[in-house]
Amino acid sequence: MTNCVQSWPEPVIRVQHLSDSGLLAIPERYVKKLSDRPIFVPTSPSAAAGGEVVNIPVVDVSGLYSGDADLRRKTAAEIDEACREWGFFQAVNHGVSHDLMRRTREVWREFFELPLAEKQMYANSPTTYEGYGSRLGVEKGMSLDWSDYFFLNYLPARLRDQNKWPSPPVSCRELVEEYSKQVVELCGKLMKIFSINLGLKEDYLLEAFGGEGLGACMRVNYYPKCPQPDLTLGLSSHSDPGGMTLLFPDENVSGLQVRRGDNWLTVTPLPNAFIVNLGDQLQVLSNAKYKSVEHRVIVNSERERVSLAFFYNPRGDKVIKPAEELITAEEPPLYPPTTYDQYRLYIRMKGPCGKSQVESIKSTQ
Repeated sequence: MTNCVQSWPEPVIRVQHLSDSGLLAIPERYVKKLSDRPIFVPTSPSAAAGGEVVNIPVVDVSGLYSGDADLRRKTAAEIDEACREWGFFQAVNHGVSHDLMRRTREVWREFFELPLAEKQMYANSPTTYEGYGSRLGVEKGMSLDWSDYFFLNYLPARLRDQNKWPSPPVSCRELVEEYSKQVVELCGKLMKIFSINLGLKEDYLLEAFGGEGLGACMRVNYYPKCPQPDLTLGLSSHSDPGGMTLLFPDENVSGLQVRRGDNWLTVTPLPNAFIVNLGDQLQVLSNAKYKSVEHRVIVNSERERVSLAFFYNPRGDKVIKPAEELITAEEPPLYPPTTYDQYRLYIRMKGPCGKSQVESIKSTQ
């Protein structure tokens, strides 16, 4: 899938370059409107950026494969409750190699530490977003976030082009391949549990995503140190437009905030855990029984952060609509059918915009 826009409307400024230049005040383009800014409370360091420090639900995923049937049911129920009540949970003992996770994150840290000219060889465009980037959305004059990133496709295999993956670092392509393979396997297991928990057949959601042709991609986020973290965001508020995201955060520096009612809660990452969050497409397929939840990223003046966001999505041309098995007279379909290609054009054009997209299509019904 491609966008109609072939190039960025303005010269792209690398945020890491701005940070390294030693500037004391951030450019106006990065200053958020007052209602969107984090609120730092110096007297309460535990309440980073005004958000209450909490842990979203934590699930020991290994319980799904226990020989104890009661433990399997208990673990599945914990996942179900997290999906219905939070749209987020931290998965521990998930089966992906901890050493592989660490090495993959570190090789991406090495990439962002390369000279700018080497990184620029992978500069992206809004046609596919693939490569080294510094903005989401193509509207001229839009507010910008304090982050750089690298975006790459993994599935379907026809979209995977390892020549577009960085080298150097020399081990990057090999590590990304193995990391993506293991994370995709975990995503498939979670999707089966989601289906069963919703009362659907085990492979329903996988088939709804396109089966063998479903999509998977990764965005590696680099959040540089910021001289005025109280004025900006590393990533503006949004819900993920796709199916499911597995985030491997920097457990040493909190940055993710999740909206809970009227509050922003700062997530405390656990070592070697994935933060799992549901995207808009699972909200649609479940007819809002499962919910995608608004989240954002704050930055700080002391340390940079690297995180790996792995997106597990429907095939681009697959029509997504509420599962017929979940539709009753009392619970009619809340969303019209649409393809994922059509749906994700919104964020690719406008950038992160809260939950305005999924709520707008719901309100038309």
